[in-house]
Amino acid sequence: MTRDPIPTDSGQARRLGDFATFPEALDYAALGDAGFNIYSGRGQLLEALPYRTLRAQAVEVARRLLTLGLRPGERVAVVAESDGDFARIFFGCQYAGLVPAPLPLPVAFGGREGYVATLRGMIQSAGAAAVIVPDIIAGWTDDIVGGFDLRFAGRPADLMALPADTIDLPVVSPDDLSYLQFSSGSTRFPMGVAVTQRSGMANARAIARDGLKVRETGDRCVSWLPLYHDMGLVGFFLTPMTCQLTVDMLPTREFARRPHVWLDLISRNRATISYSPSFGFELCARRATSIALDLSCWRIAGIGGDMIRHHILEEFAERFAGAGFDGRAFTASYGMAEATLAISFVPLQTGIQTDTVDLRVLETQGVARPSDDPSHALRTFVLCGQVLDEHELEVRDPAGRPLPDRKVGTIFVRGPSLMRGYFNQPQETQRVLDSAGWLNTGDLGYMLDGQVVVTGRAKDLIIINGRNIWPQDLEWSAETEIGSLRSRDVAVFSIDQETGETVVALIQCRASTPEARELLRSEAASLFRRQHGVDVSVILVPPHTLPQTSSGKLTRARAKAMLLSGAFETITETASVA
Repeated sequence: MTRDPIPTDSGQARRLGDFATFPEALDYAALGDAGFNIYSGRGQLLEALPYRTLRAQAVEVARRLLTLGLRPGERVAVVAESDGDFARIFFGCQYAGLVPAPLPLPVAFGGREGYVATLRGMIQSAGAAAVIVPDIIAGWTDDIVGGFDLRFAGRPADLMALPADTIDLPVVSPDDLSYLQFSSGSTRFPMGVAVTQRSGMANARAIARDGLKVRETGDRCVSWLPLYHDMGLVGFFLTPMTCQLTVDMLPTREFARRPHVWLDLISRNRATISYSPSFGFELCARRATSIALDLSCWRIAGIGGDMIRHHILEEFAERFAGAGFDGRAFTASYGMAEATLAISFVPLQTGIQTDTVDLRVLETQGVARPSDDPSHALRTFVLCGQVLDEHELEVRDPAGRPLPDRKVGTIFVRGPSLMRGYFNQPQETQRVLDSAGWLNTGDLGYMLDGQVVVTGRAKDLIIINGRNIWPQDLEWSAETEIGSLRSRDVAVFSIDQETGETVVALIQCRASTPEARELLRSEAASLFRRQHGVDVSVILVPPHTLPQTSSGKLTRARAKAMLLSGAFETITETASVA
């Protein structure tokens, strides 16, 4: 049954995440009027869930889970639909001292078989004692849980129908595990990031107080981001609750079909804070809409979750300037699940700040030398801000020494938000977390006037004849210069062969004739050779076949594995790849 949406202001003194645990934070939020509004993909209000109601329902869920015989510290795997049931179960686990492990919906996976295999790997990695599957894929439950020793497996409604004994809930400690976050690239060897109550609260506090600078009144959030990914779970589910903000939630699985519903919800509910990866802004900018919008309320239009593409944001700002959108609202940030979520934010109301450098110097010398010479190959990066208070960030060389501004190296971070480790993976934990508490992010970047600039993932780097080539440079060139291509249509990676390293580009092709396909293939190969000075084996694959992570990012490693295993149905003759 629907009702009016929950109001923006909670009517209580604002506290910015200064709690010891998430249950303590929800206890306080329940004293006010804020909460979650659950919307359909068409923007219709399905459920208004005040924090006070959520708290009461979560306590009942906690007692049901404990009545099942689950013990504090055990894991509960929850396939995370963006709805009230997920909220009740997640916070029920918090009150019961259980450890929820949000799992992805089948939005970005190549078919049922691959998706079920991915979920089973995550359930096994978490050692889950219960698995909860939403109605939308309830028919797959047997395949998902078959063979596991579980005390519960079923739908949220099945859990809610169970009796709840009058059980004293455990006292939750700041050092207890709060949840497991499977990183968005976790597929073949899933590793759960173990986040404690203390580290989760530290990040929520830093985001609200130092990054977003949440105001005493007037702030409201809108999100379509998945609750199985850190940006959705921490940024727009946990953090708003810890500072008593109302959140309007849209289903992730329907966003791509109706992206403008996101903007409409911001406009009509006068939201001030909302985030998206670059492709979300791109979808809105490139699709026509007849919706009348007023986006003048949007003070923080955050960017994160992937490499930031400045030209997409410029197109969005230009397209919606007439609707009141102010480009200074763009707020770039940097983070990862291993740091709970956020690591750095740009200063608010500064918009997108960029640094254009000589690409050849970057590739051959590892130096981000500024240049605007049109005769040189150039690369423009977006500055991702200053490290959060109480946290540290260093860019280091291979020997572990901090580097000066504009020298590219590996990004390391340290602070109270870092994970305890990868769950039950001590060797993998030791590989990225040292004894001094520094996390090797696996990202490459450089510092510039106190801000970090991320250049890409170290594992994706292609090394050809002494040049360090970033695959996204080639991908973005093709998607920008070739009119028939869209964002996330190209995946570039290298393959080691007996004759040396071969660079491969998989390109999603929508052309229906052999002539048009061959034109696309030759145009792409020529573009790579002309702009980047590298020979690339171009392979055309059908639309919608390039794999994505659960957060919508292209996953090159999986695309490479799929190519080598023969998973792609190629649709044109190309240079052979062993």
